[in-house]
Amino acid sequence: MSILTLRIIDKNNNIITESTGEDFTDLVVSRTYEEGDQIVLLSSEKNIHLNWQVDDALGVSFVYITDDVSYLIPFGEKRISYSPKVFSGSLHYLYVQTARPDEVAAYRNLALNPADQHRDVPCYPHATANVETRGESVFAAKNAIDGVRANLSHGEWPYESWGINRQDDAAMTIDFGRKIITDKIILYTRADFPHDNWWREVSIDFSDGSSETFSLEKSTRAHNLTFSSREITSLTFCRLIKADDPSPFPALSQIEVYGTVAGKA
Repeated sequence: MSILTLRIIDKNNNIITESTGEDFTDLVVSRTYEEGDQIVLLSSEKNIHLNWQVDDALGVSFVYITDDVSYLIPFGEKRISYSPKVFSGSLHYLYVQTARPDEVAAYRNLALNPADQHRDVPCYPHATANVETRGESVFAAKNAIDGVRANLSHGEWPYESWGINRQDDAAMTIDFGRKIITDKIILYTRADFPHDNWWREVSIDFSDGSSETFSLEKSTRAHNLTFSSREITSLTFCRLIKADDPSPFPALSQIEVYGTVAGKA
């Protein structure tokens, strides 16, 4: 049993409201969020799987936490990579629940995390990259694991993506925070043609030291990449070879990594 607490704090660390429960707690926030507000998740047990909804318009994230987590409410430029409905208004519904054993054991997209943040927190999966176009939120690595597959344009939600700023050695890493077993990756490359270019070849470097290289086609549809099953804690999407199209702007709308949590299937 885990004692779970959800808490809203302001920029001065004052507690606005909170709730606590055994293996589940929810929280209704009757307040318009202000800049500097944070959602804090506290758990009596660390290294556990949870279902966490930071906002009713964002959806539920199946996450693995290794410590208490704070989620900074986005404002300003950081806000435009989210739906206009997320964190808006004066009434919000949050919850967190310990994941059931069958949920932990399920074969699923283990890269999906709508609650990922553009900073390091002990909450996984987590996406980072060695470059993000102009440092803008609509081109952040976390956009590629938020569950939004829309790829026919670029810029504000729902067309946020991971942009590589024309950098030839661009690479994005997904850290799962624990061992997983995977055998399939699905890519949704951005397809805002003719603005966009596309990758004719991409590689995946796995944390076990192995690597796979795949040929892609110019397409608006999903690229299904399958490979022999392997146990990893992270992977890196890298060695991205552009096609000969005139545009210098290939980008990634979404990456999905399918598998199971190691030792749980």
